[in-house]
Amino acid sequence: MMPRVAVIGVGNDMRRDDGVGLAVAAEVGRRNAPGVQVSLCDGEATRLLELWSGTALTVVVDAVLCTPPRPGRIHRLSTAGLPGRSAPASSHTTDLEAAWQLGRVLDRVPERLIVIAIEAADLTSGPGLSAAVARAVPTAATAVMREVARAQRILLS
Repeated sequence: MMPRVAVIGVGNDMRRDDGVGLAVAAEVGRRNAPGVQVSLCDGEATRLLELWSGTALTVVVDAVLCTPPRPGRIHRLSTAGLPGRSAPASSHTTDLEAAWQLGRVLDRVPERLIVIAIEAADLTSGPGLSAAVARAVPTAATAVMREVARAQRILLS
C-alpha cells in the first residue's frame, strides 16, 4: 500500500547547500511521523514520479537559488490552483518540472504537492552546508511537519 503522505528530500550532499533537502528530510525522519514515507532523491524525474505517485500529499524539500540571495530563507510553494503549469522552480528545476509534467500526462502526480525551498548560498563541490543554510534545517523540518499534520488531519476526517 502506498503511503498517503510522502516527504522527499532532493539534493546532492556533495554540492554543499544543494544537500539541504536531504538534511531536512533526515531531520523529518528522526521526528518519526507515523504514516509518512520519508525518501531521499537526487531529483531525477522518473525517481520523483515513483516516490510521489499515489500519495494524497507529497512535500518536496530542495535548495533554491534566488536573486538577490538570502541564504537560509525558507519558501513554501504549491502547485494547487495552477492547472497546466509546471511545478515550482528549485536548484533541480529541469527534473522537478519534467517529473511534474510527465506525471500529469501519466496521471501519476500526488493529489497535492508542496515544495519547501531553502535559499542556498554555495553550490560548489564538497560536503557540508553553509552556516546560514544549516541554521534553517530545523525550521524547515518544522514547516514540513506542519504540512504533514495538516494533511493527516484532513485524511482522518
